[in-house]
Amino acid sequence: MKVVAFERSVQGTGASRRLRNSGKTPGIVYGSKEQAAVIELDHNALFHALRKEAFHSSILDLEIGGKTQKVLLRDYQMHPFKPLVLHIDFQRVSATEKVHMRVPLHFTNAETSAAVKLQGAAISHITTELEISCLPADLPEFIEVDLSKIEVGHSIHAKDLALPKGVSLVLHVEQENPVLANARIPSVKAAEVEEAAPAAAAAPAAAADAAKDKA
Repeated sequence: MKVVAFERSVQGTGASRRLRNSGKTPGIVYGSKEQAAVIELDHNALFHALRKEAFHSSILDLEIGGKTQKVLLRDYQMHPFKPLVLHIDFQRVSATEKVHMRVPLHFTNAETSAAVKLQGAAISHITTELEISCLPADLPEFIEVDLSKIEVGHSIHAKDLALPKGVSLVLHVEQENPVLANARIPSVKAAEVEEAAPAAAAAPAAAADAAKDKA
């Protein structure tokens, strides 16, 4: 994705306020052993870009003064109650240096799993993103979590995933191996099954007693 920014010549709280009042958003780009640069961006274009999932997890082409550099979105601040982007941070990336990123998880095939189709289980998504490490060229926009084989009472952990080539879990995620999703029978349905079980067991006995009475 391409992002167009402009060099910002003035800094400070008052200057940033005037910038926002004119429909711009102040920002900064840093990293890759270069001096940090203060920038400004068109607010409306930025606001709509932030609504796209790929903007948060992709390598972006940031154009400043006609020159393009590869960056990642690292942080942004929103107004507490207005649809207003107050500030945004980008980090330059190098093609030869690995980056650590949180990428979204896309859960698929839940409806085809036996847990859901045959047992009426509900699948809970415990987390919606995962922190990974890779070279910029290998950065995926998302990671797929296949739920087709999940079983009732079981969970899918981070280390169960088939990660794309060149992608690995960051060290603390590798060590913790967090749960990403699990399958459980809803408590109400489980209670109904438990209540139905005695009745089902009693049915044959009742039928046998009725047969004796007829005899």
